[in-house]
Amino acid sequence: MDWLPAALPFFKVFGAFALMLVGVRNRLGLALSILLGGTVMGLLFGLDLARVLQVSAMAATRPQFLFLAAIVGLILILADAQERSGQSRRLMAAVSGYLTAPRLRLIFFPALIGLLPMPGGAVFSAPMVRTVSEGMPMSEEDRAVINYWFRHVWELAWPLYPGVILTVSLAGIPITTFIACTWPGILAMLGLGWFFFLRSVPDAAVGCGPAASGQAAPVRTVLWEGLPLMVAIIGAVGLETLIGRTMPDVSFEWGVIIALLLAIAAIVLQNRLPLSFLVEVLRKKSLRSMLLVVVAIFMFKDIMQAAAVVKAMADTSSGALALFAAAFFLPFLVGMIAGINVAFVGATFPLLLGLLTSLGLQDKTVAYLVLASFAGFTGVMVSPIHICFILNCEYFGVDLARAWRRLVAPCLLFAASGGLLFWYLQA
Repeated sequence: MDWLPAALPFFKVFGAFALMLVGVRNRLGLALSILLGGTVMGLLFGLDLARVLQVSAMAATRPQFLFLAAIVGLILILADAQERSGQSRRLMAAVSGYLTAPRLRLIFFPALIGLLPMPGGAVFSAPMVRTVSEGMPMSEEDRAVINYWFRHVWELAWPLYPGVILTVSLAGIPITTFIACTWPGILAMLGLGWFFFLRSVPDAAVGCGPAASGQAAPVRTVLWEGLPLMVAIIGAVGLETLIGRTMPDVSFEWGVIIALLLAIAAIVLQNRLPLSFLVEVLRKKSLRSMLLVVVAIFMFKDIMQAAAVVKAMADTSSGALALFAAAFFLPFLVGMIAGINVAFVGATFPLLLGLLTSLGLQDKTVAYLVLASFAGFTGVMVSPIHICFILNCEYFGVDLARAWRRLVAPCLLFAASGGLLFWYLQA
């Protein structure tokens, strides 16, 4: 039993994670489950309850948390304004005339909607996929997996996704540095999606849906309807880069916040939305739930640091075992059970970053973050409780188990692609 003292810190960590995942699985709520796991972890590693509460309260005042909470809130406001004003649907109609290839028409709308993160976004693009695929020799199951897969192609390398923002915020690295390493994930998603889901779609389907016969809208119409989205995307990347190069002492998150505010202003002015809609958005349960998750993540992170969890693991075990758990196993497990990116990022990345520091591997931080991101996202994509997957299958009326089985092989290959990318970044 000489191995027991060395393994004890890991048992404590896995126990806290297991408790957190049980809470999520039993619908305790993601925020409360993270807080429960963090509290138990703190207690197991020697903190008393008063200290846990003190650390948690201080976490809610940290600038990093305040920035991230503001960004998440603004993203949800923009998504709500796009839907409420009908601008997303007008944009779909404007670009439909430019899409003549059946395969391109099938993936364009889910991929475009995927540029703007929103909970359950796959169900938003599902009606568009059904419309453009009318007359194509496809089953409802085909439509469901295509819509689900291509809705998520950007998730590891798009600057508006909360998981990406949280990753760079926790690691303290520029968002452009992270995306410069994760962008091959987009190619992997597109390639695997084509191989597993699109190959069977004929190059020239007999019917391409009603939208296929429509005339192409003027380019100015496309640009006008897409203005808020372009302001948010181009503005966020551009302002972050500008701030990083000219004002290194200013937090890069200001670039995202300014871009999102400008995008919201654009859509409000374009559609003459009453400012009262902002009050309605702020009252939405989805906004409150997401902000609670963000604060829970920062509380979990600070509790873990105060309890010296990383030091205990590093002092009693080999670096290889600790890094495997933190960089692959735990992100995959949390992603699969929680079904959301911010969950595996917030719950496991602080542990990974701490281990890298304690082992003197700070120069490999980005490589390990890439590996953990691919592993966690693979878990999210195969999660049976992923809200996009559930709502998507319900919309198309397909069996969840049959649709899920079609995701296993491409997801495993996607995880393998992350391993290859990790090997390349370390070389």
